[in-house]
Formats: sequence, structure tokens, C-alpha cells
Amino acid sequence: MSAAAPTSTRSPVRNLTLHRVQRALRERVRYRYVRPQVLLEGQAYRIQSPCCSRKVDPQGGMIDIALLVPNGSNQWCLCSRDHARHEWVPRLRNAPLDALLQALCSDPERQFWP
Repeated sequence: MSAAAPTSTRSPVRNLTLHRVQRALRERVRYRYVRPQVLLEGQAYRIQSPCCSRKVDPQGGMIDIALLVPNGSNQWCLCSRDHARHEWVPRLRNAPLDALLQALCSDPERQFWP
């Protein structure tokens, strides 16, 4: 897994959060054989993964999976990607990061890992 960000936006807290997200993704239920990437995007964390199902990208290229957006003190918003409309859709709001990571990694309704 890799992270991309300008050096000036890196901080110890962002690094810790980045590592928490990366570590959580290792325990996901779907597509465990691919390596998702966690990218820093402003204050948010964008997760991309190869498209294993070929539903979104027939060639199996990298697609957006989820966006984690901080929303106050220990509150986060988890969004999935609507690939047809090219927009982020909020799924869970105002919850601790650990709860959102658990929802992202289990994904029983396939909202994140198409």
C-alpha cells in the first residue's frame, strides 16, 4: 500500500491515521488478494483498489473505493463512489474512525467494493 501527499501536509497525526487506515484494510473481507492504496486528499483519505470484479473497469484498473473525511473531533464521514455519476455518496456520518473502518472492511452490502 502506498500513500501520496505533498510533504508540507504531512504531520504525525496524519501519519498515524494513514497507518490506521492501511492496517485496517489488511483485514477486509472482499478482494484480499489486491493491494489498495490510501491517498491523502486535502484532509481526507481516498482509497483506491484494482477493479477485480471488472464491473466498473473492464480492464481491472485502479478505481476509487471510499473516501474518509474528518468531521470534527473524532468524528468522520465515510463515502462510497458512485462510478456511474462520478460522485462521492455519504454512507456513514458522524462516527468514530474505527467504526467506519469496520464498515468499510466488512462491506456486507457491497457499497464500497463493487
